[in-house]
Amino acid sequence: MRWENLSPDSEHGRADAALFGAEAVTTRTFDTPEFRGITFHEVRARSIVNRVPGASRMPFEWTVNPYRGCTHACVYCFARKTHSYLDLDTGLGFDSQIVVKVNAPELLRHRLASRSWHGEHIAMGTNVDCYQRAEGRYRLMPGIVEALRDHANPFSILTKGTLILRDLPLLRQAADVTDVGVSVSVGFTDEELWRTVEPGTPAPERRLDVVRAFTDAGIGCGVLMAPVIPFLGDRPEQLRATVRAVAASGATSVTPLVLHLRPGAREWFMSWLARHHPHLVARYERLYAEGAYAPRWYQRRITRQVHDLAREYGIGPAGADTPRRVPAPAPEEAEAELPTQLTLL
Repeated sequence: MRWENLSPDSEHGRADAALFGAEAVTTRTFDTPEFRGITFHEVRARSIVNRVPGASRMPFEWTVNPYRGCTHACVYCFARKTHSYLDLDTGLGFDSQIVVKVNAPELLRHRLASRSWHGEHIAMGTNVDCYQRAEGRYRLMPGIVEALRDHANPFSILTKGTLILRDLPLLRQAADVTDVGVSVSVGFTDEELWRTVEPGTPAPERRLDVVRAFTDAGIGCGVLMAPVIPFLGDRPEQLRATVRAVAASGATSVTPLVLHLRPGAREWFMSWLARHHPHLVARYERLYAEGAYAPRWYQRRITRQVHDLAREYGIGPAGADTPRRVPAPAPEEAEAELPTQLTLL
C-alpha cells in the first residue's frame, strides 16, 4: 500500500503532493458484526477541502470527502478507481479497506476561517458516501456540519445512508443560516436488484423514509433516481414503481441518471454481471461500446419516461425554485438537452 501519492486532487483522479504520510496512518479492525471483515486506515490528512478539476464540468468547485472506500459496496461505484492510487484492490478492497480522515472536522474549520476562503459552496457525498457505516463509529460529519454552520457556509449532501437522520437537528440549524441541500439516491425500489447491486446500503424504502423526515422538518429533499440500470431496472413498470414511491415520500424533485461505467467500476460491474446475468454481457458490451456512457437515444428515452411519470405523480426535475442540492454534470459527449450524469454513481 502506498500513501505518499495521495493529494487533495487525487479524490478526483490526480495525484500530486502527498495528502498524508505513512507515519500518520493507524490501521484498525473491529470484531463487531457490522464491521467484521472491514479494515479501517485512520489517517491525519493534510487537507480536506478539495478543488474539483475544471475539466470535470462539475457545477461546484469544492468538495469534502472524509472517507475513501465505501462499505455500501455498490457494484457500479465510479470511485473504485481511486483505491488504485493506494495500490489497493478496486473490487473487494474498495468495499472493505476504508480510509478515515480522522481530523477532517478540525481541518475544515481551519480552512473556513482562513482569509483565502470566500464562502464557496461545498459538496459532500460526490466521491464516496459520507454517511456510510463507518460514520456511525467515527462521527466525523457532526463536526463537519457544525463548522459549516458556524461559518454560514453553503453546502450540499448526497447520500444513500439513513445515518444522516442522526444529524437532522444540526442540518436544521445550518439551514437557518445558509443554503443547505440534501439529496438521497434511490435508483429503483426492486428489492432483489437492491440486494445484489447495493448490498451494503439501507433498503430503498428506508432511504425514502429519510426524504419524508427531511420534508417534515422543513428541509426540501430531492431524489436522484440513480442509477437506472439497463435491462435490470429500466422496465416501464419498474420506473413507475420507483417514481410513485418517490412521490409518496414528499421529494421535491426526481432526476433520473442512467448507469455509467468508468474505468475501475466498469471491470468490477462487468465481472458481477457475468456471474449474475451472463446473458446480458453481450448486450452491455454493445450498449457501452462507445465509452462510459449509454447512448444518447437510451438516455433520452429513460429521461422522457421518468419525467412523464413525475408529472403524472406531481413532481418534477430539480429547478431554480427548489432547494439547492448536488446537481449532475453532463458527460462531455452529451448535448445540452441530454440527461445529466452523477459522478458518484
